[in-house]
Amino acid sequence: MTDTVAPTAPTAPAPVSTSTSPTARRIWTRGRGILLALVLLLAAGLVLAAIGSGDEHGRLDPRAADPLGSRAAAELLKDHGVSVRITTTLRGATSAAGPDSTLLVTAPDLLSKAQQRTLRAAVVAGGGRTVLLEAGPASTPILAPGVDTGTPAEVSALRPRCGFPAAQSAGTADAGGGRYVTDLPGTTACYPVGGMATLLRVPDAHAGETVLLGSAAPLYNDRLGKRGNASLALQILGSRPHLVWYLPSLSDASASDGGGQSAFLDLIPSGWLWGFLQLLIAAGLAAVWRARRLGPLVAERLPVAVPAAEATEGRARLYRSTRSRDRAAAILRAATRERLAPLLGIRPADAHSPETLTSAVSALLPSTDLDLPFLLFGPAPSDDSALVRLADQLDALEREVRTS
Repeated sequence: MTDTVAPTAPTAPAPVSTSTSPTARRIWTRGRGILLALVLLLAAGLVLAAIGSGDEHGRLDPRAADPLGSRAAAELLKDHGVSVRITTTLRGATSAAGPDSTLLVTAPDLLSKAQQRTLRAAVVAGGGRTVLLEAGPASTPILAPGVDTGTPAEVSALRPRCGFPAAQSAGTADAGGGRYVTDLPGTTACYPVGGMATLLRVPDAHAGETVLLGSAAPLYNDRLGKRGNASLALQILGSRPHLVWYLPSLSDASASDGGGQSAFLDLIPSGWLWGFLQLLIAAGLAAVWRARRLGPLVAERLPVAVPAAEATEGRARLYRSTRSRDRAAAILRAATRERLAPLLGIRPADAHSPETLTSAVSALLPSTDLDLPFLLFGPAPSDDSALVRLADQLDALEREVRTS
């Protein structure tokens, strides 16, 4: 009696790993450049944010005690009986406008066009005093119509040289920055630089007035005690019993209302936009430089013999890294056609003629189930699996022709 052994079920073959298969090391090598660029960009952004937050934190904020803050000016005004109200919204600024109040706009250029129009209508109707700090071409056409701006001047100690009582009483003060000129009647131009005023008082309707101050230097904590800065700040901002200190903010809902330009773009200084444009030009020039042609290739004898298998794998890796499936498929088909032509008795010149070659193969292999026109002259494969399947079918076709 002999023992019988039950047949075992065939096991599926293990997947074969080729030199062109993606590996963790190859993926890391291919993506580390992009990852390094992202890390450097993130680090640069954090450094710039830290530097900017250290220099600009609390700028012109009446609650900030750092050098660029304005807490000293706010306390000085409170000591002289002026109530100081801080607002970061347009609604808060317009609702407080009135004949007994002064509205200080710390950054008028950062307001959108719709915000500027709303603010202008409110202050004209209110009849109080509006003080615009460092207003430029982005805001003066709406908030101070009829006033033209010039190239900003350096901030320095200047004499008033005008009849404005607030400036005459303050005397020499730190002025400069934005420069203004107008031919509107009743205006007063003070602290001139190059024939243009750096402090301009323009009367409005309903007994109100707008004061344009080219530089915010007199309101900084570290400058308030110098020269006549404290007197100038007190008399410009303390002429009414109430002061509304308006600090424009991105969180204001009105920043996204109306206007053709988005509020985000309105709040980006023009210098940053020009800098971004320069970076784009530099990147374009770098791309042209890196993509320059070095002339035609020169055939040279290799110093060592490279095995055909290694050359084939290296070329396959190059095609795979650039996803050139169309080029790889075209080379495979062309090589197969050139090898089939002599086997079928076709001239080399007719090897790439679809009618001649497919007719000869069909005549030799009448029972083949392969789609010859698609196989020999079809479109590029859609993915890597289709490319591998095409190579296998070309090999099978060539074997059938050789054995027939």
